[in-house]
Amino acid sequence: MIITLVGGGSTFTPGIVKSIALRREELDVTEVRLFDIDKERQDKVAVVVDWLLHEDLKCDIKLTVTTDPETAYTDAAFIFAQMRVGKYAMREKDEKIPLRHGCVGQETCGCGGMAYGMRTIFPMMQVIDDAEKYAKPDHWILNYSNPASIVSEACRRLRPNARIINICDMPIAIIDMVAAAMGIKNKKEIVYDYYGLNHFGWFTSIKHNGKEILPALREYIMEHEILLPDTYMKDKAALAANTSKGNRHAKGSWYYVWKGVYEIMQNFPDTLPNTYLNYYLQQKEFVEHSDPNHTRANEVMETREKNLFEGIDRYLETGKIEENVFYAGSHGDWIADLAVALKNDTKTRFLVITENRGALPNIPYDAMVEVPAYVGKDGPEVIAQNTIPLFQQGLMMQQLNCEKLLVEGCIEGSYEKVLQAFTLNKTVPSMKVAKEVLDDMIEANKDFWPELK
Repeated sequence: MIITLVGGGSTFTPGIVKSIALRREELDVTEVRLFDIDKERQDKVAVVVDWLLHEDLKCDIKLTVTTDPETAYTDAAFIFAQMRVGKYAMREKDEKIPLRHGCVGQETCGCGGMAYGMRTIFPMMQVIDDAEKYAKPDHWILNYSNPASIVSEACRRLRPNARIINICDMPIAIIDMVAAAMGIKNKKEIVYDYYGLNHFGWFTSIKHNGKEILPALREYIMEHEILLPDTYMKDKAALAANTSKGNRHAKGSWYYVWKGVYEIMQNFPDTLPNTYLNYYLQQKEFVEHSDPNHTRANEVMETREKNLFEGIDRYLETGKIEENVFYAGSHGDWIADLAVALKNDTKTRFLVITENRGALPNIPYDAMVEVPAYVGKDGPEVIAQNTIPLFQQGLMMQQLNCEKLLVEGCIEGSYEKVLQAFTLNKTVPSMKVAKEVLDDMIEANKDFWPELK
């Protein structure tokens, strides 16, 4: 039983491998393979992964580290894809170029998300093709690579028969915060309904042991004016202690994101919004409190990235790994649990990105939507949701058409269609600004994007 991690040099790799190893009996896993085109970076990350598997957890899972696709994929049962094409250097440009033009600077939303998406589409097709060539016939690709909505639309268009499930852990991170705020110790006791596009959706029900807790959660958010647990907010020391243990969603600029949940629900209280909706519904405000010279990319490079690689160097010098060297938590647990459900046919409930096919009755049949599904050996069995209210439907259609135009423009090499996508995006104030941002993005991405004519 072989699991391959594409993007083996990611800072998330040790945490994901830990989640796999903790489920080694459920997965019957015998080998984990790390695959990346950046050998130097991956070799460093592999030092921690090797320590984790063979010294910390003391398990006999074989570790293979490679830059060769055939070695990476041959006979693999699962491929976990977590690519960041262009690494953090390009993420920084994704965030800072739009801000220079007064637009939201964010890695998966707005112009930055579209730029990142266009870098990722064709490398993801290569992953699918290589897996098809070398992996087991019944393999599954579980894709974490962002921006998942753009990547999933490209997969639908270019590789409709691929054995791929696109997922995102942000709704799970939100549920983590909900559980902490509501004093729920076992988040697996929570069942929720949700609909939307990736990074663009709403929770319509959140139940704990069968009891609806969304009204109580709403009261909590209105009282505290933020969706963060009391324990995080008592003092700065408590928040710092929490973030030092690896909660990447509760530090720096994330504060405004959790504050934004309160601000959205002041006006639209019936549902709990995905935090990423802030960038679309409060684009002006988020630009105003952004620092165009120091964005979240810088925050990550100064914390998670720095901690990991400095920690590796210290380990090589001293033989000791410190607690905050790598992030482990819901991110890895989510994808490993999904693999368990597929392998063991558990019909466990997950949130997945999948072709709509009527699950949301007033959204196009071929839209790639994010909805709950029961997952077994044959993949997701989608749970149909109710008709989407006009406000949410209108927002979704604007974003959906933006993403479809972007994918079409990328595939066809059409400058006009990509410009239409940038113009249609709700984070962009005008056609003129869309063109200015796009032209800057073309220059920044000349080594990654197809030529646009």
